Amino acid sequence: MSTLERAITEEGLRPLPEAAAALLRQVGAPARLGAHLRAVHDVAVEIVDWAGGEVEVDRAAVLFGAATHDIGKARFPEELSGPGAQHEPAGQQLLVALGVEPRLARFAALHGNWRRDAATLEELLVTLADKVWKGRREAGLEEQVAQVVAEARGEPVWAVFMRVDDALTRIADGADARLAFQSRFPTA
Repeated sequence: MSTLERAITEEGLRPLPEAAAALLRQVGAPARLGAHLRAVHDVAVEIVDWAGGEVEVDRAAVLFGAATHDIGKARFPEELSGPGAQHEPAGQQLLVALGVEPRLARFAALHGNWRRDAATLEELLVTLADKVWKGRREAGLEEQVAQVVAEARGEPVWAVFMRVDDALTRIADGADARLAFQSRFPTA
């Protein structure tokens, strides 16, 4: 069994959607990328479960987006262990070239640009999962999520923010296990 196959199937985290796993195999993704996408997807399940209890959310889109948002790093593997954003537009282009609908491929290009006024709740949730999987909290992003949910529910932002904070605090508590899972797999 290849290290990529182990990263995307080994016990410990929720499995990736099969379509996402097939895409990773197809592009020959490094095992570390598979493990990272699996960790982010695992957190996205919890985030979308919380958000879906608050407002209508395209669950399948968020989970697919979380499972493929960094696929462009298969073309820019140096960005697995260092800075860079070349993988974002490359990921979207790669996904579209592989037959993925543009509405789903957009997560690859947009997950690093959450400060846009036009960011959808689904895009914000993918970005949030990409932060919280490792225990990182991004106050501005969390406030933006709370704002979108509060507007949809007709509630004060502070009340929704308290629920966002509670959910993310609980989810972030599992960061050490997810980091340990990812670190078991090589970047090359």
